[in-house]
Amino acid sequence: MRLLTTFSLQPKHLNSYNDKINFGVKAIEMKKEKTSTEEFEKAAAKTGEAKYVLRLYVTGMTPKSTLAIANVRKLCEKHLKGSYELKVIDIYQQPNLAKDEQIIAIPTLIKKLPLPIRKVIGDMSDTESFLVGIDLQPRDSEERIDE
Repeated sequence: MRLLTTFSLQPKHLNSYNDKINFGVKAIEMKKEKTSTEEFEKAAAKTGEAKYVLRLYVTGMTPKSTLAIANVRKLCEKHLKGSYELKVIDIYQQPNLAKDEQIIAIPTLIKKLPLPIRKVIGDMSDTESFLVGIDLQPRDSEERIDE
């Protein structure tokens, strides 16, 4: 047989019913503040690790689409080193996604995050255009990143 014991966590100096209610609210607010602070600190720690969210729109397994997929994966592994999420979308299978993104040429790479959103059209064989397109290298940069 188990005995259940109940006890109060309120300080002894709380005498009235309203004091007890207010104490409970303050305890909840303090808990929320701690949680919010912890969440903020976690988010701040992650800002140094900007995660790129990329969407590559292709048309089936055509040679150009296959080349674009291979090039994007290679460039992402080389320059983003695992801090990216790449989703390949075949517009033959999901035409509504291409319509929603207003895709006018294939293959198209869309950088969703970090903002601003950018679109790069082509098979991504030009490393400099890819890096400029996803904001890893400034436009007209004199310092080039080697392939």
